[in-house]
Amino acid sequence: MPQLISLIPTARSQSTHHTRTRGVFQIAILLFAAAFLTQCAKRQSETTGGGSYSTWRIAGGTPDNIHYSTLRQINRSNVSRLKVAWEYDTGDAYKESHMECNPIVIHGVLYATTPRLRLIALNAATGKLLWSFTPPEDKKLFANLQSLALTPSRGVTYWSEGSDARVLFVAGHNLYAVNAKTGRLISTFGDAGYIDLRDGLGRDPETLTVTDTSPGVIYKDLIIMGSSLPEDLPCPPGDIRAYDVRTGKMRWIFHTIPHPGEPGYNTWPKQAWKYTGAANNWGGMSVDVKRGLVFVPTGSAAFDFDGSDRIGDDLYANCLLALDASTGKLVWHFQAVKHDLWDRDFPAAPALVTVEHDGQKVDAVAQITKSGFVFLFNRETGKPLFPIEYRKVPQSDVVGEKTAATQPFPLLPPPFARQEFTPAIVTDRTPAAHKAVLAHLRKLRYGGQFIPPSLQGTVYFPGSMGGGEWGGPAFDPTTGLLFVNSNELAKIFRLVPRPRAKGIVNSRQLYLSNCSSCHKANLAGSPPEFPSLRNIGKKYSKSQLANFISKGGGRMPAFAQLGNAPVQAIATYLATGKQTMARATWNEAEMGPQLSYRIDGYNRFLDPDGYPAEKPPWGTLNAIDLNTGRFVWKIPFGQYPELASKGHPHTGCMNFGGPVVTAGGLLFIAATDYDHKIRAFDKATGKLLWEATLPAAGNATPATYEVNGRQYLVIGAGGGEWGAPSGGTYVAYALPQ
Repeated sequence: MPQLISLIPTARSQSTHHTRTRGVFQIAILLFAAAFLTQCAKRQSETTGGGSYSTWRIAGGTPDNIHYSTLRQINRSNVSRLKVAWEYDTGDAYKESHMECNPIVIHGVLYATTPRLRLIALNAATGKLLWSFTPPEDKKLFANLQSLALTPSRGVTYWSEGSDARVLFVAGHNLYAVNAKTGRLISTFGDAGYIDLRDGLGRDPETLTVTDTSPGVIYKDLIIMGSSLPEDLPCPPGDIRAYDVRTGKMRWIFHTIPHPGEPGYNTWPKQAWKYTGAANNWGGMSVDVKRGLVFVPTGSAAFDFDGSDRIGDDLYANCLLALDASTGKLVWHFQAVKHDLWDRDFPAAPALVTVEHDGQKVDAVAQITKSGFVFLFNRETGKPLFPIEYRKVPQSDVVGEKTAATQPFPLLPPPFARQEFTPAIVTDRTPAAHKAVLAHLRKLRYGGQFIPPSLQGTVYFPGSMGGGEWGGPAFDPTTGLLFVNSNELAKIFRLVPRPRAKGIVNSRQLYLSNCSSCHKANLAGSPPEFPSLRNIGKKYSKSQLANFISKGGGRMPAFAQLGNAPVQAIATYLATGKQTMARATWNEAEMGPQLSYRIDGYNRFLDPDGYPAEKPPWGTLNAIDLNTGRFVWKIPFGQYPELASKGHPHTGCMNFGGPVVTAGGLLFIAATDYDHKIRAFDKATGKLLWEATLPAAGNATPATYEVNGRQYLVIGAGGGEWGAPSGGTYVAYALPQ
């Protein structure tokens, strides 16, 4: 600006005509300068996510992850006219597959992943395939046991500088860097185009299972990564790592299970950093580009339901971390669950919001939880904007366990999910269903959020699938409203003795000790989270099973540390049903104390007909004013078509995937698992304005973008949750031309 102003003439003219001309010239230059600087600021903000919301270059829209768009071509007045603009079938769907990707769009090209974890580039205006990248096949993960090994991809990451433009994404245990124009690996990144996420964690990489469902986030020339890890031990630590986006070299690491001498170390047993795992970020992160902060929500430590080997508060599990994005140094933290025994992970990246608080604008961070809370903090200091009360909670009666004495409860906003399962909310769908559920409930422990796990069986409500889930919220900066979809589905977790896997043991004991928490004692599993292993010997050979058990994949631990004989024994049992004997060893220094308990499966609390055990709503959509901490509206979200046809359309249903809010007055969301719909609501009232049926459930977050002056809305229709049909189609909507 100063350079432009210096060009304006300063000498006084003797001519009135010249004076007027000079005045016009000065005004013209000032207007040009203002326009130039505005455009520069716009370009800068689009690059950094500092304020422009007209593009969708990042999963979640912008680095602040508020799922907001200023596009308004599609608005309240015309959304009912939306039609399919294009469809692209990936051809990659298979039984129980998922496709949960939130696509990104750069320079008219849409980048996304498929159910088989191919990376694709589409013409964002037509859906035409431009190129496809298939990761070099790791036969242990992709060929032999695909449906068991693959975890869904929820997005990709884009970075560019000059002519260097690359897309980074995770498949298996590798982070790949692909040329955004050609779809070819960038050979100068890592090991000829990829880095192994198992490296650099301080343990033998060959014994680890590490992947990532959420895309990494960019800060300057760094890509910052979390990880998706097994639910049970053995499990790697969930360290947060930043890599040079050009070379793949690790630049910093934050230990979520602190090492000796690090803050938080005394909240764990002394050797826990060597043997326990998780406390990982799997739900994504958000970046405050201006302040150079990355906000990292973490999950529980492994094993989720027996913490006898990790007595203490377990920092930095179940925490919201504010880290210096350049160095990884901790700025502040908040722990939502101390010594988690309930699988109460922070499920989604936080929304970086600006709210009115005590008469002032405050830059804040809003974090949703599986239990239905919203925590709101000052972004710089971590100070809560609304009071948080620490209350005494029930204590465990399980031998060897020690629960925390108190847990935090935010006083505002109110929970967006019901907090306690009681006889008063038992389903009344039919008299028979009510009677059966009530009889079952009387045999269980139930109550509020922190009833400890038990041998009797404990009801968790909302269950481990939320409340809030990985789709995360949307935030409207023009109104201060936070929009969040929620599940209200109870689960029952029961502790059962875990057989000792040491000495001469038979193969079924080994299976029960290491596999049955996820796949159940009867091998039935809890599909699609944990697939059934019944008759798996008809599909895979004993050697394939042994290889997979040893190496792990997806959410399944690598059991190589058990030794070859136990691995072969488990494989034989799965392949043939025969029980054989094997000598099992247990190195406590490396593997930690053997846990005394497992769970009898991830069991949903259902009525005899397979519907949720509590009264509706079973899924909701909520609008919360973050300026006041009060609800603006709340509606049931989704339906069971067969119940709707019988006059019960407002039950709500299980939903996965998040919303998008726009300046056109709309809230777009798919997510509902059973009705396969994508919908548009009036963001001010929650009134339904438009809906369309997808080829499969849209268990993903939509994206909205503009190409050649036309606004599009795109969603991945992947299905595959809890018995719903799987799909592999991206569907884009637009107004008729």
